[in-house]
Amino acid sequence: MTTSPIDLNGLLLDGHCVDLTLAAGRIAAILPSARPAHSVVLPLPIEPHVHLDKTYTVRRCRPERPGLFGAIDAMEGDRSNWTADDLRSRIASGMADAQAHGVAAIRSHVDWTTPDLPLAWTIMAEAAQDWRIRLPLQRASLSPLDLLGDPDYGPAIAAQIAADDCVLGCFVYRNTDLSPRLSQVFKLAVKYGLCLDFHVDEGLEPEASGFDEIVRLTALHKMGGRVLCGHACSLSIRPAAEVARVLAAAAAAGVALAAMPTTNLHIQDMTYGRTPRLRGFAPLQEARAAGVEVLLGTDNVRDPFYPYGSYDPLEMLRLAALVGHLDPGHWLDAITATPARAMGLPVPRIAVGEPADFLVIPGADWTEALSSPRAARHLFRAGRALPIGKAAR
Repeated sequence: MTTSPIDLNGLLLDGHCVDLTLAAGRIAAILPSARPAHSVVLPLPIEPHVHLDKTYTVRRCRPERPGLFGAIDAMEGDRSNWTADDLRSRIASGMADAQAHGVAAIRSHVDWTTPDLPLAWTIMAEAAQDWRIRLPLQRASLSPLDLLGDPDYGPAIAAQIAADDCVLGCFVYRNTDLSPRLSQVFKLAVKYGLCLDFHVDEGLEPEASGFDEIVRLTALHKMGGRVLCGHACSLSIRPAAEVARVLAAAAAAGVALAAMPTTNLHIQDMTYGRTPRLRGFAPLQEARAAGVEVLLGTDNVRDPFYPYGSYDPLEMLRLAALVGHLDPGHWLDAITATPARAMGLPVPRIAVGEPADFLVIPGADWTEALSSPRAARHLFRAGRALPIGKAAR
């Protein structure tokens, strides 16, 4: 059975107004439009940083104290509830939400806080297999540096990550013996050919400089393009000259930087009963100007780290544009091409011959398109229009 080509007219693509023709699930033609733009179009977004093992737990575990470590304590207290059925249900709900928002691929961290294999790691593997066609899922371990950098425990964890063909990750924050422990992590990554994904400097102390050491070791081990750092909140308050130096070094070493607008804004400078003064948002404009690959992630959804939200990269772009004074039309790659490169995936493109997978949002430009969270987006997968929030499972 054949279907007629689908014509979409008056779309803003890379600053130009075009008409798209779709046929057989692919983009058949892209031509200049004779009419002004009434909608914007972008490739399906890539989600580089979430925590599906933690998601949708906020109703049953609320922090007793503010800030990052209050959230960590609350999450640790909830871990006894992480049965196989509980994890399967919450992970599946998060994946369905991401798919419904048009996400094309997703990377989830999985807490790995003891030497033993976490149940969540196994359940996430089941989810990755179940969703492999609809929404590819990468797993990244998340261990404290003191565990992963310990020569008695780190090698076994890294060997398991390598056997599973996944990503090695850890949490780095003002650790004692920072340099030798990080060096051990990099040696494991080199030995097993692993990519690295760090939660680093997720706080507002100027002395938090794990990012600097990661950059140095990336250059030393020639791991450019295989290291992603998330958060780096302390860069927002460190002296400008220091920040300029480390960003230049990060660009030269090939370290990518991910910012998480919702969680960083919620957790940083949190004191109950007081309005926050410092927001902990990494200097994205300066990083990009220095040549660093910059991307945006959703991070936490409805858990003690961030009690709101959904798996919607476009919402991250909207919030980052507000917080970081970014022109959203010039930062689309932060939720599409750049996370794809950081995750080792094909870069999504809207081009003739490519799969007809994209989002269309009403608006003459990106400022207008992102002005209303309720804008009626249109999700296309293989040339088929799907309503947002009702993607097939």
